[in-house]
Amino acid sequence: MKTVANSFLISILLIASIATAQQPCSQPPHTSVTNWAEFHFDSCLTGFNPNELILGPATVGNLRLKWSYATGAAVYSSPAVANGVVYVGSTDGNFYALDASTGAELWSFTVGSSIEDRVYSGPAVANGVVFVGSLHGDVYALNASTGAKLWSYRTSGSIVGSSPAVANGVVYIGSDDHNLYALDASTGARLWSVTTGAGMYSSPAVANGVVYVGSLDDNIYAFDLPHNSF
Repeated sequence: MKTVANSFLISILLIASIATAQQPCSQPPHTSVTNWAEFHFDSCLTGFNPNELILGPATVGNLRLKWSYATGAAVYSSPAVANGVVYVGSTDGNFYALDASTGAELWSFTVGSSIEDRVYSGPAVANGVVFVGSLHGDVYALNASTGAKLWSYRTSGSIVGSSPAVANGVVYIGSDDHNLYALDASTGARLWSVTTGAGMYSSPAVANGVVYVGSLDDNIYAFDLPHNSF
């Protein structure tokens, strides 16, 4: 009986060890602060925030308008919320940081004034930096507190509508030039890129060492990170 119990305990420890070693993606730690720092919450695109402890089936029916903020044109960008700030782009060519409690504008960054400068991409916030794409083919990294541009990367396309995923210091994002890019989050340097058969508006997901993304060529692609020397 003791042998069976010991075997059972070893099995539990082994399962726990495997579960710990195979974390699906770089998720923010469970804290009392409710952030939604990138498109679909995390780099796995789970769409689930384990820190949200207020809204639920019993309370969601009581939602009322808290505030609204008028940009200069339509908003297709999915907002990110981090540390009490809402980050969102607009087709007016601006990217905004708004106070999550009041809706007051904290800062804005102007991408440009032409139709090519619209922002459809949903931002990602990591380590005090906001990452976002624009319709003239650029990827931007902005200081999350001030809006100052830290770096930009010009893809060879004219549209970056993909929302970036950020994992382990790397920004993954697609472009209409048919490429998926991996950029150094600190410098914007291209680490690698890989070409698919058509434009990429899909937002990538990163899980278990693999990047998953869709393309307009009707395919879903999986790129294995340990072998991604493209």
